[in-house]
Amino acid sequence: MTNVLLITADQWRGDSLGAVGHPVVRTPNIDRLAGEGTLFRRHYAQAAPCSPARACLYTGLYQMTNRVCRNGTPLDRRHDTLALAARRSGYDPTQFGYTDVAQDPRRLDGRDPWRTTYEGVLPGMSVRVRLPEDVKPWLSWLKGRGVDVPPGLDIYLPKDGPADPPAAQDTHYSAEDTETAFLTDEFLRWLGEQDRAWFAHVSFIRPHPPFIVPHPYASMYSPDDGGDFSRAATPEAEAAQHPFLAYSLDTIRKTNFVHGASGSISDWDDAARRQIRATYWGMISEVDAQIGRMMAGLEAAGAAEDTLVILTSDHGEMMGDHWLYGKLGWFDQSYHVPLIVRDPKAGRPGQAVDRFTESIDIVPTILERIGADVPPHLDGRSLMPFLEGTIPANWRSEAHWEFDFREVATAETERRFGLPLDALNLAVVRGERFKYVHFGGLPPLLFDMQADPGELTNLAEDPAYRDARLEMAEALLAWRARHLDRSLSGIELTEDGPVSATVDRRAG
Repeated sequence: MTNVLLITADQWRGDSLGAVGHPVVRTPNIDRLAGEGTLFRRHYAQAAPCSPARACLYTGLYQMTNRVCRNGTPLDRRHDTLALAARRSGYDPTQFGYTDVAQDPRRLDGRDPWRTTYEGVLPGMSVRVRLPEDVKPWLSWLKGRGVDVPPGLDIYLPKDGPADPPAAQDTHYSAEDTETAFLTDEFLRWLGEQDRAWFAHVSFIRPHPPFIVPHPYASMYSPDDGGDFSRAATPEAEAAQHPFLAYSLDTIRKTNFVHGASGSISDWDDAARRQIRATYWGMISEVDAQIGRMMAGLEAAGAAEDTLVILTSDHGEMMGDHWLYGKLGWFDQSYHVPLIVRDPKAGRPGQAVDRFTESIDIVPTILERIGADVPPHLDGRSLMPFLEGTIPANWRSEAHWEFDFREVATAETERRFGLPLDALNLAVVRGERFKYVHFGGLPPLLFDMQADPGELTNLAEDPAYRDARLEMAEALLAWRARHLDRSLSGIELTEDGPVSATVDRRAG
């Protein structure tokens, strides 16, 4: 049996690593991993934020099917998961970090604490280290290493000086003491205990905010590095493009990104925005260093040539583009994520794939690689042919994703937009040239991605682009029709018993 190491690094933009030619960010260890495996240049998440993105990643199903709409939306217990499938194949899939899967409350009794959090464990996963947002296991680890730990999440405040405006300040912990280093240590310790084929999911929180990192990473990049942000001339001009942008720019708060800050993200000037971006890049390089330790640990354990390694992220980060921070809406920055697959038993090292691939493809890829059954109703398709140097027949020509902005507990967005709960959503089809965004109850958007890669000019109401809008809307409708829940629709009961459509017949 092959070992499996699935690494996710949270909130990582797909353009922010050296292997894809970023002009500033340095990621030598990940670049080396890409040189030993296959780099997927146009890989997209199917939803945001964390729970919806991970539901797609872990089930191989689009949001329209798994219906995890927001952080806190339960994952219906009827859905299979990567961990359950791996367990049926003889593995004990083990979690380091978090999976952010809200439990189906119908299977929980009384006052079960799992009913009060979206930070649940993916069904089928064993837990070696669970690292929720309160990061208590990391904090206790720091105390054991002699670090003077401030109360609660004040660990994310600078050691001296104000949190806002952001600056490259000292932290309460060193580069050897980060959350990433903590999980890496725990994985390497666990690796030394293994005496049979294993399956590990290492889920790093970084480069997710709060945006702070120890030296040398805090000062590794200058705020003067990098080009201009991709955005309209002013926040007001950006907001005028669409009601959802106006709402987002009005409601997103600094505290979501810089611990100890207050006020709106619109209050930051460009000096602060450039410092945040430099810090984000430093956080990426910090993760890269720990991934280098993991790969060295595999080599030292003699496991490198028996381990399938997959490195990806759950979703991206706006990082100042369109005057926004976080992961939201329809922009590529929020959904284009890294993907590197290193399979020492198959593939052509160093190759790059420029076809559209999606997070839902990871489940069938792993299942095929470990010899497990690949259910025909999955929305994703195996990437194994790409690893072997071929392009699968009838491969998709677009990427797709969804974003749901309902607020079930507060009804805030219902009041703001005057729309019912189930109309507060959007779906995207992103092709080579055009991107079309369809809303449940707000105006659509159309962008020419070749002429306007910054997505600054909405062409949806331009008569010259009426045919393009219609073509993309029809493509989106056809996509939804093909991928409605197919768990039983590909099965027919006959006199000879149930007959199932094959995966190849369901492809597309």
